[in-house]
Amino acid sequence: MTRATVHELAITESMVSTVCEAVGAAKVTRVRLAIGKLSGVVPDAVSFCFDICTAGTPLEGARLEVEEIPARVRCRTCLTEGLLDDNIPLCRCGSADLDVLSGQELTIKEVEVF
Repeated sequence: MTRATVHELAITESMVSTVCEAVGAAKVTRVRLAIGKLSGVVPDAVSFCFDICTAGTPLEGARLEVEEIPARVRCRTCLTEGLLDDNIPLCRCGSADLDVLSGQELTIKEVEVF
């Protein structure tokens, strides 16, 4: 396993544990996550870890849906709002003085039970 996958494995284990605590013994059929571009979490790695982490739990066999949230920022220098195209936090004006408006999320948005 790569280092990034180990990180996502721990995050996925925590998410599965949180959902299990919330639903008890109810069978989960779908989990929807929001993962921001700036969260430091790789959505594909979470998807890879999901089946491993859900084995033997009420989430086993559930469908995982991941909504990727773009990095949206506001420049404090020129007051422009926009999306970051990459992970380098620079405005088109050259300023790095940015407010992050979205993209740091890591949220369980919805859990569907049977």
